[in-house]
Amino acid sequence: MVKKIKKPWPIKDVMTQIYEMKLWGGTAFDFYSGAGSHDPRIINPYLDTLITFLESHNKPLVVCDLGCGDFNIGKHLTRYAQKYIAIDIVEKLIERNKKLFREDHLEFRCLNIITDELPSGDCIILRQVLQHLSNAEIQKVIKKIAVAYKYIILTEHVPLDDFIPNKDIISGQGIRLKQNSGVNILEAPFNLKIKEEKNLGEHILENNKGRIVTTLYNVF
Repeated sequence: MVKKIKKPWPIKDVMTQIYEMKLWGGTAFDFYSGAGSHDPRIINPYLDTLITFLESHNKPLVVCDLGCGDFNIGKHLTRYAQKYIAIDIVEKLIERNKKLFREDHLEFRCLNIITDELPSGDCIILRQVLQHLSNAEIQKVIKKIAVAYKYIILTEHVPLDDFIPNKDIISGQGIRLKQNSGVNILEAPFNLKIKEEKNLGEHILENNKGRIVTTLYNVF
C-alpha cells in the first residue's frame, strides 16, 4: 500500500486558519497579528526608526505594506506616506481593516504576494512575513520586489547568534528558528543584489527566543 504524502495547504488557507484559531494569541481581539505587532518594547523603537526614514525624503514615498496584518503598526505610518497601500491575503481581515481605518491616501487590497501582481511604489514594508514562507515562495516574492521598489524594509525573527540562512520550511505558523536558521535575502538561494544595506535596529527576545531584526535595503 502506497502511503499518501500530505500536500502543504495553500498559504491563503494557512493564514486564514491562523487568524481564525488565534494561533498567534490575542483571544480578546477579533484579529491579532502576534506580539511582534503589539508589544510596545518591540514596536515603539521600530516605529521611531521607520518614521525617521520616511520623513527623511523631500517628497513622501508611496509605501506598500506587504502582509499588513491587523494594521496595528501600519496605522501609525500612513501620515508619513504619499500613498499607503496595505496588503494581506486574508479576505475577512482586509474587509475588517477597511471598516476600521479610513484615510484618503490609504488603500487596502486582498492579494497573494506570492502569485499576484503587486502595486507600484517606492518602498515596501515586509514585517515578519517571509519567515513563514517556504524558500520557493520567498523566491517568487523576491523576484518581483527586486525590480519594482527602490527600498525594502525587511523585519525577520532570527536566532541570537550565527545561523545557517534560509533552511527550507513548509509555509505556516512556524518559522526557521528551531532549525537554527532564519531568512537572509542576500544569501542563497535568493541572492538579492542591492546597492546599500543598513541595520535599522533589533530587539532581543527573552528566554533565548532569538531577535527581531529590521534592515533597510536600497535596491537601486
